[in-house]
Amino acid sequence: MQDHFFDSGGTRLHAVSTGRGPLVVFCHGFPGLWYSWHRQLTAVAGAGFRAVALDQRGYGQSDRPLAVSAYDSEQHCRDLLALLAHFGEREACFVGHDFGAAQVCNMAVRYPQHCRALVHVSCPYDFDLAGRGCAGSDAAARDYGRPFALPHIKPTDCFAAIAEQHFFHMHYFQTVGPAERELGANAAGFLQRLYWSLSAEGNLLGWDRFPSAGTGYLDVLAPAPALPWGWLEQADLAYLTSQYLLAGEELAFIGGLNSYRVADRNWELGKPWADARVEVPSLFIAGQQDAVLQMVGTDALRLMRARMPRLAAEVLIPGAGHFVQLEQAEAFNRALLDFLAAGSG
Repeated sequence: MQDHFFDSGGTRLHAVSTGRGPLVVFCHGFPGLWYSWHRQLTAVAGAGFRAVALDQRGYGQSDRPLAVSAYDSEQHCRDLLALLAHFGEREACFVGHDFGAAQVCNMAVRYPQHCRALVHVSCPYDFDLAGRGCAGSDAAARDYGRPFALPHIKPTDCFAAIAEQHFFHMHYFQTVGPAERELGANAAGFLQRLYWSLSAEGNLLGWDRFPSAGTGYLDVLAPAPALPWGWLEQADLAYLTSQYLLAGEELAFIGGLNSYRVADRNWELGKPWADARVEVPSLFIAGQQDAVLQMVGTDALRLMRARMPRLAAEVLIPGAGHFVQLEQAEAFNRALLDFLAAGSG
């Protein structure tokens, strides 16, 4: 594995690469790092590709700008263009998870000339905190208060409406300060609890039992069993925690928190592409027990299929939650390598 540092508009970013061949770029979400893909990098490199995993801005060894606007969807696309320039490539197959899934889909519709193919993981196309403002339906909004279902209402207004009924983390994260202090001071415990809650055996969606007033995120996350779990070791958690804390407790999770806070800005930025279709070869992978699939509503996958005419497959992997690439790495890698071998990568 080789470390790389490169500039994106004055922000220094970190990435890790291995292998030779056509470029495959991995983009994590929250709470992830380049390390979220360590079980994919060697497999993809062994199949004849150059595999690169990025520490997104605000994470790990990359710089952590304070301004919320520094984390908008257009800036995240520019980061990938800067990465291409660093590696001397015009295009890549982009693989994105969580916030990274929205990022690679935005690349496909805004900069298709640089996107050879894409694999979006866990979050279906158009599920990106309403960055394009088209996810779901009014019916889905009424079902469990889905926050991404009303394209005519700003995301933070949806978050606030849900928070009137019960705690909702996306609303809690909007205020600068409380989440930084709470989560940064309990970094290892937060990561362990959230990884467990997002797993196939956990339960992320229990926050509807808690009022918004006086509740923090750790209050709604169930205690996690001791490590190891089979897919996460104590050494993994120690590395993740150390990388988040490189910039100190207050900035530990600034990348993820600001990605929630930029939802309204992304809603505005995404309007020109509100009806865009993804025209490049694509693949969707998710864990069957992913809490995100419960949040997006019953018609999100149908809308995704309609908007992605070159969708090669929709792979739902049993025994996996949100971090499907870690929980079921072999099955994930098999689906990814089949897609790449078919000439899509």
